[in-house]
Amino acid sequence: MKEVAIVGAGVTKFGKRNDVTYRELMAEAIVEAIHTTNQEIKPQDIDGLFVSAAQPELLVEQAHVGNLAAQVAGIQPKIISRVEMACASGSAAMRNAWAAIQAGLAETVLLIGIEKMTQNPKAASKSLCIVPDVEYESIHGITAYSGFALAAKEHMQKYGTTREQLSSVAVKNHYNASLNEKAQFHEMGEIPMEKAINARMVSDPLNLFDCSPITDGASAVIITTKENASKFTDQPVFIRGSGQSTEPSIGVSNMSSISTWNALKRAANSAYEMAGISPKQINIAETHDCFTIAEIIEYEDLGFAEKGMGGKFIEDGESKLGGSLPVNTSGGLKAKGHPIGATGLAQITEITQQLRGQAGKRQVKDASIGLTHNLSGFATHHVVHIFSN
Repeated sequence: MKEVAIVGAGVTKFGKRNDVTYRELMAEAIVEAIHTTNQEIKPQDIDGLFVSAAQPELLVEQAHVGNLAAQVAGIQPKIISRVEMACASGSAAMRNAWAAIQAGLAETVLLIGIEKMTQNPKAASKSLCIVPDVEYESIHGITAYSGFALAAKEHMQKYGTTREQLSSVAVKNHYNASLNEKAQFHEMGEIPMEKAINARMVSDPLNLFDCSPITDGASAVIITTKENASKFTDQPVFIRGSGQSTEPSIGVSNMSSISTWNALKRAANSAYEMAGISPKQINIAETHDCFTIAEIIEYEDLGFAEKGMGGKFIEDGESKLGGSLPVNTSGGLKAKGHPIGATGLAQITEITQQLRGQAGKRQVKDASIGLTHNLSGFATHHVVHIFSN
């Protein structure tokens, strides 16, 4: 296979972005990505475009966002596609773009992830409620909140996971966000454990600090062949492994387990095998902590901890900055924010910055191999990527 490298990666400020329009937010991310290259890249160099946008038709009443992105970027790519896989759209777009380079359909690809969710909160709520199986589950009151609450309850019953362990994820990720100026809750700073534990209940046992927010934000990544990479940067980050898997179900009711995510295991194993490494060799990871229980389960099913020991993994500080495997140094979805279409590429941007040694106060020492994990639905669909410098 061709070696494919990231040569540029940027992310906008996440949060409530009333200061920009949808297209301006998109442009902001593109400029951020270009500024991380040697800035010799020209519009004619980019011959592929993949846009990750989950539900702009509902959220900003704009369709055909692939062509809109081409206009904003000022490019005429040979291959162009809009990718929608709900919350996993960004990572799915990366996998598709990587495959397009492997197939020879493009040499240099721009990826853009974007969502603007806060200007229409009712539409944002609806957009999240139609991700599950609408005909069989949503009409009975199943939402993302109640679905992941079921996973939390089962995990707590099976493995003894505690309220304090769930809240430890929130405390860690808010601390990380306090070090990340682009994070939605950067200015909130650290939160005490007592505040995280005693927040108002959302869906038992998940409270307000167990849940990621709705967010505006965009991210952009530029990838190319190894041969082209040196033209655009002297710090390429290589895509070493890629895996994707789904359950044979869109909803939670037909999953074989809601506290062990077999599709995640399959996706991770595919990525590890392609990269030729084991979980023990990962130095840093960005995982999909849409809810605190999700990060705990991900420790286990990504192979960072034994099954049932995810709670102890966070309790012992293993996933903190300075721990054996820092996870969600950006602040994660929980505190950095979760603009659906932008999330996967924002995770990849964080890993790129870390592997380049450019993450500032949250830099992981000697990070050379990083992993991203992005899911959608009730953990029914997963994408895992592995990167190295």
